[in-house]
Amino acid sequence: MSKDMVKGSILIVDDSEMNRAILSDILGEDYEIIEARDGLEAIDILSQRADSISLVLLDIVMPRMDGFSVLAKMNESNWISKIPVIIISSENASLYVERAYDLGALDYIQRPFDTLVVRRRALNTIMLYGRQKSLNGTDEDLLLQNISDQADVISILTNLLNFGKAVNCYRTQNIQAISEAILNSLGGVSFKYKLTQADINCISIASTLCDIGLSLMKKNDLLDENSDEYKNHTLSGAKILSKMANKESPLLKRAIEICRYHHERWDGKGYPEGLKGDQIPISAQVVSVAETYEFLTDKNINKDAVTHDEAISKIMNGECGAFNPVLMIVLKSVADTLPAKLK
Repeated sequence: MSKDMVKGSILIVDDSEMNRAILSDILGEDYEIIEARDGLEAIDILSQRADSISLVLLDIVMPRMDGFSVLAKMNESNWISKIPVIIISSENASLYVERAYDLGALDYIQRPFDTLVVRRRALNTIMLYGRQKSLNGTDEDLLLQNISDQADVISILTNLLNFGKAVNCYRTQNIQAISEAILNSLGGVSFKYKLTQADINCISIASTLCDIGLSLMKKNDLLDENSDEYKNHTLSGAKILSKMANKESPLLKRAIEICRYHHERWDGKGYPEGLKGDQIPISAQVVSVAETYEFLTDKNINKDAVTHDEAISKIMNGECGAFNPVLMIVLKSVADTLPAKLK
């Protein structure tokens, strides 16, 4: 490949100076090479140059921060959706490779390096990723804009539904803010739930409609929460949205699943269907946690409102029902930020 066909920059992350030198010799003629001696240096470079890096070649076993932790941080910062990663390692155990793939790595090159293999895989990965981004970029931009436009409509709808009700007019905004905080941190804790930025926007906005079925009930503030009439609000809300929704709208699809399933519980003791574990959509799981925290701390609707610390403790200790253990880890990690997000 000639220098007038340079495809971008490659970040080589390896604690071995020799390995970095070998890869630089193989790829340096065609790409700008950036080197990092460990994961911490890599994260520092990515934080400054993520938009200009075309590929990361990443070792697994390194001091200070290993390759798995780098992938975790790339997921948390959403770099993994923009920058392809190829694992470079002498570790060929299936568990290593499988975990790397689960964390978002696209390929694996085992040492010792074969010059032709390294060049071809680097080129193919960069070209395929660039082509995918060019095909998806416009659609993603349009999707995010469409979500933003629909969010304005939903905001008006929720304000109208709450007008004159005996509820905190800021409650839905609080649930949205808490849901968004949890969603933004979820990728840094678990890679089981692969959510794009569009997914996060959809879920957090759709969370404001979680109780639309309840809002439309007359005198809903007088209903017993254990009554069948009260519990039916999950189904009635989903039914209302199903009739209104554009079947192609990702936002309203999320709203429907949130309405229907946000009172399900991890142990199967929720309603309306008694779903268990990850049978419950992750969107509904997140909103369930957010709604529970908001209710516990909201003095306007809960006479027995508790402090922030007490609310976190009650949720973590299972006093408010069973939740996904992963979400409990996320909740703990974002807990200190929540009070400032509430209105």
